[in-house]
Amino acid sequence: MKTKAAVVYEVGKPIEIVELELDGPQQGEVLIRYTHAGLCHSDVHIAYGDLEARLPMVLGHEGAGIVEDVGPGVTRVKPGDHVVCSFIPNCGTCRWCSTGQQAICDMGATILEGYLPGPRFPFSGPGAVREYGAMCMLGTFSRYSVIHQNSAVKVDDDLPLDKAVLVGCGVPTGWGSAVNAADVQPGETVIVSGVGGIGINAVQGARYAGAKNVIALDPLENKREKAMELGATHAVATPEEAMELAQSFTNGNGADKTIVTAGLVTEEIVTGAFNATGKAGTVVLTGLNKLSVNNVTLPGSILTLFKKTVKGSLFGDCNPTVDIPKILGLYRNGDLKLDEIITRTYTLEEVNQGYDDLLEGRNVRGVLVHDAA
Repeated sequence: MKTKAAVVYEVGKPIEIVELELDGPQQGEVLIRYTHAGLCHSDVHIAYGDLEARLPMVLGHEGAGIVEDVGPGVTRVKPGDHVVCSFIPNCGTCRWCSTGQQAICDMGATILEGYLPGPRFPFSGPGAVREYGAMCMLGTFSRYSVIHQNSAVKVDDDLPLDKAVLVGCGVPTGWGSAVNAADVQPGETVIVSGVGGIGINAVQGARYAGAKNVIALDPLENKREKAMELGATHAVATPEEAMELAQSFTNGNGADKTIVTAGLVTEEIVTGAFNATGKAGTVVLTGLNKLSVNNVTLPGSILTLFKKTVKGSLFGDCNPTVDIPKILGLYRNGDLKLDEIITRTYTLEEVNQGYDDLLEGRNVRGVLVHDAA
């Protein structure tokens, strides 16, 4: 079949809308009709070369839609099911999945190559390279895609997919960074550094976990206002302000937990987070930079003497088969806000405008709505 998709061919060049060929599902695979896709910063990392991926690649790794067909051996979903796609697949049997760490499933090793097990490339199109990868093995910026069943999580049919789409990446990554990775406890003081699509959910997670003080740090006023709307107790523009506030709440100690969710994590941001975090505190690094960039340069003696912890977190340490339905249950009960974090919707043809808006800080989260036809 044919499908229209947003493709990155060359680093630093605009995303192109092209028509591609799509093979049907084979063993363990699922044909999905995406209804919505989230505009997440990680796709910008691919387009700008911050993350080195195999090109050409169909972008998009936050997606929700309806299963159209399944290949042999598929047991997780069936045609007609409504699904949210997990940007990290989960096989359920590797060392990591079997010890409750689905976020680092071995099957995720090829998400920047974009092929399904085999390797197999369901997308094909024009150009010197005929085989097109799919971001995180999903390619949600295509109306149709063939994905592995290990990436599909069935959700209740009555949940609005235009909101549920965010729970494939940004929401659990931020929420889990606070609740799981930082292990925020009632009464603690927490700094969230960077209030975009991930950081706003770290704010919500910290609030839900019972933090007494949630300090949102972002240079943009609209982001600070949204953070205050969704659970922050304070919002500041500079690391110095965040540190001073945290120390004022803790008899000079500093934040108990600092979660770094900036779109591009620099050495300056990491150092600021470390300095603002007090004794026995934890710094969680969730945002990214180029893989070759050494952006963590910290005084080891302070790390030791103050018994601080610096740790990385992928997907908010979530287990998607359990946590995606759990988080959607919190949304259904009103404990987690999704509608309020969507700033604007876009058509597929407006994808470049959507990312311009993201990079200019106009959006907390944008959502791509696929054509009804």
